[in-house]
Amino acid sequence: MSTNSLIRIRPGRIEAAAAVALYGVYEIVRGFGGENWDAARLHTADIVAAERSLGVFREHAIQTASASVPGLAGLLGILYISLHFVGTIVFLIWVHRRRPEAFGVVRTTLVVATGLALVGYLTYPAAPPRLANLGFTDTVTKSAGINLSSDLLGALYNPLAAVPSLHFGYSLLVGVGLAVLARRRWVKVLGALYPAAMLYIIVATGNHFFVDALLGGAVVVAAWFVARALARAERRTGARARALVLSR
Repeated sequence: MSTNSLIRIRPGRIEAAAAVALYGVYEIVRGFGGENWDAARLHTADIVAAERSLGVFREHAIQTASASVPGLAGLLGILYISLHFVGTIVFLIWVHRRRPEAFGVVRTTLVVATGLALVGYLTYPAAPPRLANLGFTDTVTKSAGINLSSDLLGALYNPLAAVPSLHFGYSLLVGVGLAVLARRRWVKVLGALYPAAMLYIIVATGNHFFVDALLGGAVVVAAWFVARALARAERRTGARARALVLSR
């Protein structure tokens, strides 16, 4: 695939179709890792040990405190399911329509980050807190009434694909994108707060550890550098092509 095909902006319907196709491939590949629970729980134990050594293993306390607020656990479960998809899609549509000059880099960042995350899922299966036998509650199922392990939903995702957390990674891309690209101050503030809100949601619902989120953010940052490099390469190629045409 050429650099131009990665960065060039296409009509909205084509971009939407490509996004749906990408997500379909993502879900298929993500399931190839199988469900090696022994390896996954060993990896989760390593994550917990690392957080304990750093003094940041506070996820259980955060979930317990959240559960003490009436109705909050159910709300967080619904937000966990909806924001990851709806928030990201709305952001991409907004950038495509309002900031088309930035869409190529944003979209390529998302594509590259998703690819890098798939490598992580396949090579480092890890159980999320709610499935790691560490006393966490599956609040999405218990409080929001959405059974992530049902036959329908279970067929759509790999429960051991927790590292890196694309819930947080995508929220970082959306949040920073809004903070940088939006004109209205309140939208910028909303963007700045969004990654922190998503971090709270994924931890309080028992779906990710802090380390998962850190790695999800690192994946998106790395993907952004790749997208920027591709954009610069495209501009240089275009400049050389124009110079060649003018010289004839």
